[in-house]
Amino acid sequence: MELDAVIQRYQHDLATTVFREPHPEDASRWHQQRIGERTWRVAQPVTLTPYAAVQPCSARCRFCSENLRENGDTGTHASLLRPGMNYFNQLQTALMALRGLPLSYSLSGLEMTDHRDWFLRLLDCLSSHAAVSPVEGRVLYSNGAGLTALGEDAALAAAIRSFAFDWVELSRHHPDTVTNQQIMRFRSREGVMITDQFRECVAQLGALTEVKLVCLVQQGGVDSLAALQRYLDWARSLGVRHVILREMSQLDQRYRANGTQRYIRASRVSVAGLLQAFLEAHPLAQGTRLRQATHGYYFSNLVIESDGLTVTFESSNYQRLHEKHDSGQIFKLVFHANGNLCADWNPERHVLIPAVNGDITHAQ
Repeated sequence: MELDAVIQRYQHDLATTVFREPHPEDASRWHQQRIGERTWRVAQPVTLTPYAAVQPCSARCRFCSENLRENGDTGTHASLLRPGMNYFNQLQTALMALRGLPLSYSLSGLEMTDHRDWFLRLLDCLSSHAAVSPVEGRVLYSNGAGLTALGEDAALAAAIRSFAFDWVELSRHHPDTVTNQQIMRFRSREGVMITDQFRECVAQLGALTEVKLVCLVQQGGVDSLAALQRYLDWARSLGVRHVILREMSQLDQRYRANGTQRYIRASRVSVAGLLQAFLEAHPLAQGTRLRQATHGYYFSNLVIESDGLTVTFESSNYQRLHEKHDSGQIFKLVFHANGNLCADWNPERHVLIPAVNGDITHAQ
């Protein structure tokens, strides 16, 4: 069952429908920006991700899209590049080219908070750009590994507060420590793998900004209505008021059949099926409210409110993502560790501004 079909079924009950992908002929939803050697048509809204790759990730999630590989791709994957000495000079050059372009910060890649000093310097650099150019939103995607010290690290807490994130999305895929660890596979040194320490992290971070829990639904994790109900009850116990349930992205034939691709294929749980089951158990007549549907350029979601909790059900499609990235227009901006500013997650594809000084990066 596709999520778009469920959204269509309940269209008349929705309070709001948002179309993040602009109509091709709606000039108000496109921005003309000179980047590098030419002028580009940039979708509005658009997000910029300075791809975090300072070191290997603190978790090795079994479903992680950073471990997917495309057929015929012989280049170094973004996750295996490490920033060189001139990384922040290169980032400032890229940001200068984006000056005047309305955008939002979407901080992800590998784990953004694993390297504290790099993370703090990144926030400072991005804040400087926001002081002279329109930045409409700021979201951090994290597994929480680098945030467990918030209670003892005043500088880190102050930087997060000052950066004024709209919210932080914390990944956690099951309330139980052992079950979640089987999915996320944190390295042995990471205390956040323990549910009680994760709970403390949520509380400390929640004092600084809004926290949303992100759960990728999957076999062996949240894979049924009963498991979903338990997860939502656990979220309430953490003081969280917004949960995002994501289906593993739909993949096309371009991806190799490696371990990650096979895991995604075998472990997929339909978020549309969970949504339908949830609405049958919590019907609209009993107070559940359909708040908003959003259609992005490669994803769709439906936001509901039930028993004091906001829940987003979301699905995405990588074939649609690649079609948009290959369109000759800009739907996404990624600054990679090799110094390339790209309109794609591949550090050598759709390069808008190449690394300016040949700074050496290395794979690990």
